Amino acid sequence: MGEMTSHEAVGLIEVYGLVCAFLAADAGCKAANVRLEVFDKNKPANADSLPVPLLVTVKFRGSVADVEEAMRAAEKVALANTGVVCKHIIPRPAQDTEKMLKISALDKN
Repeated sequence: MGEMTSHEAVGLIEVYGLVCAFLAADAGCKAANVRLEVFDKNKPANADSLPVPLLVTVKFRGSVADVEEAMRAAEKVALANTGVVCKHIIPRPAQDTEKMLKISALDKN
């Protein structure tokens, strides 16, 4: 699997809340030939002032064109719900970045 992902783009879209993350992920996967990496979460210090006090990052993998399409669909759905914090596409992540994409705070208590 590491061999395959080293040539795939990654799209990262951070949204407010887990429900919005699932909606964005679903829209992106339906819009393009992508697959998901494990979600990640972050509860920032100013969480109480946010629309939803949990930030979740959705990670799409695939060709650059497919990731771009998935990100467009995910952003549209997220903006119609709780919103987007930030987004970015890395066309060809470095090997060390690949390792970091596997880390998730969602599987921590």
